[in-house]
Amino acid sequence: MAKCCGGDGADWIRETVRDEYGKIAQERGTCCGPAAACGGAAEAASLARGIGYSDEELSAIPAAANLGLSCGNPTALASLRPGEVVLDLGSGAGFDVFIAANKVGPTGQVIGVDMTPEMVSRARRNADLFRERTGLNNVEFRLGEIEHLPVADASVDVVISNCVINLSPHKQQVWREIARVLRPGGRVAVSDLALLRPLPEAVRESVTALVGCIAGAVLVEKTDAMIRASGLADIVLEKDGAAIDAMTTWNDPLYREVVAHLAEGTRPSDLVTSLRVTARKPAGGCGGPA
Repeated sequence: MAKCCGGDGADWIRETVRDEYGKIAQERGTCCGPAAACGGAAEAASLARGIGYSDEELSAIPAAANLGLSCGNPTALASLRPGEVVLDLGSGAGFDVFIAANKVGPTGQVIGVDMTPEMVSRARRNADLFRERTGLNNVEFRLGEIEHLPVADASVDVVISNCVINLSPHKQQVWREIARVLRPGGRVAVSDLALLRPLPEAVRESVTALVGCIAGAVLVEKTDAMIRASGLADIVLEKDGAAIDAMTTWNDPLYREVVAHLAEGTRPSDLVTSLRVTARKPAGGCGGPA
């Protein structure tokens, strides 16, 4: 089993994630693991409902945009308003981008950034369907890394992300970039995975767990420290272990593997939580230290 910390370190992690998510983008199946072997559109929709998306939200977007890769609903956390400019980190096939686009309306804009060319291509095809269905022309997908966002300074009102920051080998840099692109007073709404205590070594070394977000997750306390170091304020972290327990019932290779390596009587939610993060850039601020 390849090690998450092996190969070329951060470059190895980035390339592994890019390759495996490229495979997911090219296949019709959906799951958090590297192989699309855990179901299709019906299971992805069921997953989305289980973590807080409404039937109304799901019916308003192309079904092909939902790959079943979410661990929360950041668009609900963000309380989006008409006319706002929203940036989605790790936008995948466009799932949260399209939901956000309906909320900000024709006077708003939603930008999705993803480092996987196959995902960006799939998202752009979905955007054509979205425009035909809604008449909205307010979405854009850019190829780029979330550690080096292809977005101007102080240009967005809201940054959202869904189970992606934990994949980055340089999470502190991601939070600095979030602070950089936010306008003063702008806000963050992120759904991510975080650790309550260290993972077993076998799970940390699993490529399946890496691509499924768990092996790259850090402790909740470290997440809080990185956000503070970026210069963001009004930070709120809410844990949701129930979402993790629900995932163990799905036909997903990641969660089957995690459960197999846990001590008897231990649940995944004893180690991992779905973390809802909100924060704000100070109205007179310019982000954290370089």
